[in-house]
Amino acid sequence: MAVATQVLRSEWTKIRSVRSTVWTMALALVVTVALSMLISAVSKNEFDDMSRQDKLEFDPTQISFAGIGLGQLALIVFGVLVVSNEYSTGMIRTSLAAVPQRFTFLFSKIAVATLLAFVVGLVISFLSFFAGQAMLGDHKAALGDSGVMRALLGSAIYMTLITVFAMGVTAMLRSPMLSLGILMPFFFLISNILGNVSATEKVGQYLPDQAGSRIMQVVETGDDAPYGPWGGIFIMALWVLAALVGGYISLKKRDA
Repeated sequence: MAVATQVLRSEWTKIRSVRSTVWTMALALVVTVALSMLISAVSKNEFDDMSRQDKLEFDPTQISFAGIGLGQLALIVFGVLVVSNEYSTGMIRTSLAAVPQRFTFLFSKIAVATLLAFVVGLVISFLSFFAGQAMLGDHKAALGDSGVMRALLGSAIYMTLITVFAMGVTAMLRSPMLSLGILMPFFFLISNILGNVSATEKVGQYLPDQAGSRIMQVVETGDDAPYGPWGGIFIMALWVLAALVGGYISLKKRDA
């Protein structure tokens, strides 16, 4: 137990002492909140011109989280950097010599980064919601409305899982460039294509970002997703678990 505590403290020191990881989290906050405010303001101005059906499906809570789609870019970079920094600098050999128990080493690193990502995710979630609702004016939702608190907590969980998924993938690949080269197209290109093409739409529903983002939806739109908000988060968590297991197996079987 004492060893695990020392490793956790060491990993916290590593994360907060690396400037790039700190800046990526700050960037995630600024970009997400600013974009959410902008899209909320645009949505308010366009509301009167919407069709009757669009007005019925208007989801002020989900709109206030619109910036997360871009803000998760910084969270992915953060997750990649947390794991890959030591490989890039060669410090991984020193770290594994100091902590030969590779399970303890990897999951202490992931535990610290996960907690940080969740705290930042909560801040982003609440700031985005309140800023977005301020922009929506008369069309805003209230914190006490049905499903709103679930969406707020769920968005923080979503952002945390995205970060952890990036860490798991990077633990398998080790290279920051290779990890980003796979993760960025996956989330920002492949997922969107699969989710918006009728022939592959049902496949896209089970991708981590599309399944997980359902937690931020409050107003039902009549889509045919075979799972609810928490079901979507569960699917996303399975993806994350698979990435973490793959990362651990890779770390255990390969030399530093």
